[in-house]
Formats: sequence, C-alpha cells, structure tokens
Amino acid sequence: MAKHVDHLYFFLLAVLVFFTLVVVILVAIFAVKYRREKHPVAVPIHGNIPLEITWSLIPLALEMVIFVWGGILYFQMSRPPAASMEIYAIGKQWMWKFEHPNGTREINELHVPVGRDVKMIMTSQDVIHSFFVPAFRVKNDVIPGNERYSVAWFNATKAGEYHLFCAEYCGTMHSGMVGKVIAMEPTAFERWQSGGGGEGSMAASGEKLFLQLGCSTCHRGDAGARGPNLNGLFGSTVQLADGRKVVADEGYIRESIQNPPAKVVAGFQPIMPSFQGQISEEGILQLLEYVKHLKGQTPGGPVNVAPGSNSVPGATGLPNQQAPLTTAPTMKK
Repeated sequence: MAKHVDHLYFFLLAVLVFFTLVVVILVAIFAVKYRREKHPVAVPIHGNIPLEITWSLIPLALEMVIFVWGGILYFQMSRPPAASMEIYAIGKQWMWKFEHPNGTREINELHVPVGRDVKMIMTSQDVIHSFFVPAFRVKNDVIPGNERYSVAWFNATKAGEYHLFCAEYCGTMHSGMVGKVIAMEPTAFERWQSGGGGEGSMAASGEKLFLQLGCSTCHRGDAGARGPNLNGLFGSTVQLADGRKVVADEGYIRESIQNPPAKVVAGFQPIMPSFQGQISEEGILQLLEYVKHLKGQTPGGPVNVAPGSNSVPGATGLPNQQAPLTTAPTMKK
C-alpha cells in the first residue's frame, strides 16, 4: 500500500506546486503589465462568465479526483485482505507487546514474512497509543477500553528492519516507546517462528483459560445450556434479545467478556458476570483466538457432550494444544 499512498501524495504535491507557480507567475506578469506608469487610472472589470466557469470547474474536478482517490485508498487500507496473517498487539507504557497465533511473543520487535499480508489486531492496556511504521505508511490509534479493536495491515515487500514508533503522546517516556519491524524471507521466518519458544499456541492457552474460568459450565450446546453455543460463532450473525443483529467479530467477543449485558443473545438471560479487570489483555486475546478455532458446528446447534464432562465442544485439534485440564473450576458469582 505504501506506493499507492506515495502516488497520491506526489499528485497532491504536483498540484500544489503547479498552482503555486501559476499564481506567482501571473502576479509578476500583472504587476509589470498594469503598473501605475502605464495605467494611472484603474479600469473596472464587469466579469467574464466563461473564465469564472473555467476556474470553478477545474478546481472542482481536481478536488473530486483527490476525494475519490483518497476514498478508495482509505477503504483499501481499512479492510485487510481475507487471507491475512494475524498478529495481536498490545500498547503499554512504554512498550509494544506482540503475540503470534502459535504463541510466540515479542516486545518492541515484530517479525513478519516478506510478501505476506499481515493484519494487526491491536488494543491498549492503559492510555491512547498510535502504531506507526513510516516505511509502510501505516499509522493507527490504539485505544484503551474500546469495545472494538484497532486494525491495520501491511505487506512488507523487501527484507530488512523498519522503524516502529508510538505517534501519540502517552506519558513521560513516550519518546522511548520505539521498536522495529523485521521483515524476513518466508523460509527464514519459518525457521525463526519454529524456535520461538512459546508456551503453546494462543488458542490452546485460550482453551486453558476458558476451562479455568468455568466458561464451559454455561457455554455448551445441550438443552441445559445457560449460555450461547460458541461453536462456529466467530464471523457469524448473532440475533440479540432486543431484535438487533450483529456480527460476531473481535470487538463483539471482547465486549461480551467485559460487558455481557451490552449485547444479550436472543433466548438467553443476562446472567453472565463481567470479567472486566479480572482477565488481562493477553488473556482476552487468547480467548478470542480460541473462539476463532471453534468452527465445528453451527452456533446454537446441538453438541454431543456427555453429562458431567469437562471437555469443551469443538475444541479438538487446536495447534500446539496442551494437555486438557481434568477439572473445570467453578466460576465465582
């Protein structure tokens, strides 16, 4: 996307330079041609309709070109390609924390493969930060407490190291909140990622947390379930109790964890407690990644679960899955 942003920027610069030169040159010409010695008495001009139409239509046409061009770029930059590689980011005074779906974690360094679309799913743990990689022409505010995640994407076309900044004043050490994006050839990236030393994938960690919090007690697919079935939930359309329909994206899942009464699913009671302040941002992202992997069945559909079982429906086959817990602690009300 960087080259497309540059093309628009240079077009704007060319238009600016062109009309600046036109104005300066015409001012110089008129100053000489209509100086007092040659025209001691001013002659009034009563208008020129063709000229006025021309200098109205030309700027309008240029402005529409800029508007449409900029609008297309905006929508392209705000909508990551469907097959993008996802990486989660948390802004925190004064560092950037990154986690890959396989569980590899980084601080102030972000390794990505060359030639691959990378989607950043970002949130802040404290104050407003801004994820800024000048070389990629990517800048996006990261807001704390927001029900929606900030999303940005890029595609590194050349291997190398690129500066990463926080572009929003975030406290006394704001200037020190810097890092780098390391773009690697795909084979080198695979080698690096395989030696990441993560403690299992994010989805496996999310499953663990899901059981520890007792979520499987309510979020089941049998007739006695007190919460919605999460299998196949992510990306689907959810019918709410107030008649609205929403898409179950990252923001919806985050809000449902932190503020459950905000969007109650049709057919269920608002009995789920809030986990705001009880689960870290990393934990929420792990739960999110876990829910994304529950794709085995249709939301709300039946799930075969033996009575008293602590297994989580649809949770089999998670990447780098850890040994399942034998018990699921009861959630405190």
